[in-house]
Amino acid sequence: MDRLEAMELLLQAVELGSFSAVAREKGLPVSTVSRRIAELEAKLGTKLLLRTTRQLSLTDAGQSYVEAARRILEQVEQAEREAAGEYTIPKGELAITAPLCFGRLHLLPVVSDFLAQFPQITIRMLLSDRNIHLVEDHIDMATRIGRLPDSGLVATRIGTMRTVVCASPSLLARHGEPDHPEALRDLPCVAFDTPMPFPAWQFRDPASGKAFDVPVAPRLSVTTADASVMAACAGTGFTRLLHYQAEAAIEAGELKIVLEDFEPEPAPVHILHVARGQMPLKLRRFIDFAAPRLRDRLEAFA
Repeated sequence: MDRLEAMELLLQAVELGSFSAVAREKGLPVSTVSRRIAELEAKLGTKLLLRTTRQLSLTDAGQSYVEAARRILEQVEQAEREAAGEYTIPKGELAITAPLCFGRLHLLPVVSDFLAQFPQITIRMLLSDRNIHLVEDHIDMATRIGRLPDSGLVATRIGTMRTVVCASPSLLARHGEPDHPEALRDLPCVAFDTPMPFPAWQFRDPASGKAFDVPVAPRLSVTTADASVMAACAGTGFTRLLHYQAEAAIEAGELKIVLEDFEPEPAPVHILHVARGQMPLKLRRFIDFAAPRLRDRLEAFA
């Protein structure tokens, strides 16, 4: 039994919630994942996981073991990096993650310029609107938009991002431009269902500065920002997105921002990395390179 591999599979099972999800992530049969974790439990002589038809949960012993396994895997990863010389020379693979649309439009050009300057570094980009776990998924750096929960991660703020409501000129010609967010209750809307959907759109009163919610009943709900933009451009309804997601359509005149006075506070944008003793030189070089360039890009949305 490869104990380190079994530890990694256990951590992923806890993070993803099922053996089948781990199997899909790793490209392994579910039976293999189950067998290796069972072998680990047999080696330890204790039960680590309780399985039901719907979820996995940790036993008391499993909770303690998972915390220790996480520390061990971090130490092994650091030792491998030291042995490979990643603390003295900027080289090796760098894994980074970002929201899908932001990564494609803004992070990818920065990554391309970085790779041209550092030929000994390779980058693996994971673009997803799901917040990927940095430790379990072996991610060096993440870009996150929105307020951050308390964690042991190191955060560097690189700017802010507006949340805007926009509509096509044809839709505005039919319905007129709303003068207050409450008007959206009776207007056709397109909702972009994020990983944590919310049944109301949030706004801010320009006089008091207080936030308030307006429930919307969308005529269309989609799962990607690109689809929401396309539907709004076609006149299907008003849509609410982060500014960068609709930027190209706005600049082309296909969409117009409305209700600007009622926009909520801009969302902070950070780059994050795990707080581990000495930082690998490849990561330090990338943060130093990317942070000012991403700040410059975000200034356009301030």
